[in-house]
Amino acid sequence: MSDGSKPTLYLLCGLPGSGKTTEARRLEDEGAGVRLNADEWTSRLYLEDAEAAARDGRKTVVETLQWEVAEQLLANGVSVIVDWGVWARAERDDYRQRAAAVGASTRIVYLDVPLDELHQRVAHRNLDLPPGTFYIAPDELDEWATAFEPPLADELGTG
Repeated sequence: MSDGSKPTLYLLCGLPGSGKTTEARRLEDEGAGVRLNADEWTSRLYLEDAEAAARDGRKTVVETLQWEVAEQLLANGVSVIVDWGVWARAERDDYRQRAAAVGASTRIVYLDVPLDELHQRVAHRNLDLPPGTFYIAPDELDEWATAFEPPLADELGTG
């Protein structure tokens, strides 16, 4: 339900192991909005094939469906917490524009964690993977870190 104020699209931004899901859950628990996590949905939809689905494009289908849900919620005054990582500036700009088109503001929540700490966290998580998470090899994390575009100061304001 909405209290009449402008809904907010929270975009959780960071690499694996940065704490996005922990922060998204905290926001959800505080009543900030409805949390959407593509890994969790992918693992439930594809069961035995979830890890492959997370890597072969099926996760993108889940994100597309989740965005449709997010857009409906935002248009109806309900804030949404998107827990996808949103690594590229162009992707964040696109979601910011889509949110504005339905009358919502956007807040980027950037979790900036040094790469060596991300390696430690991911290695620890890999030992006993929680539901809705997938194994990440150290070289994958290194590759993703080179592709990641940290948000600039102009993105981190509200609006």
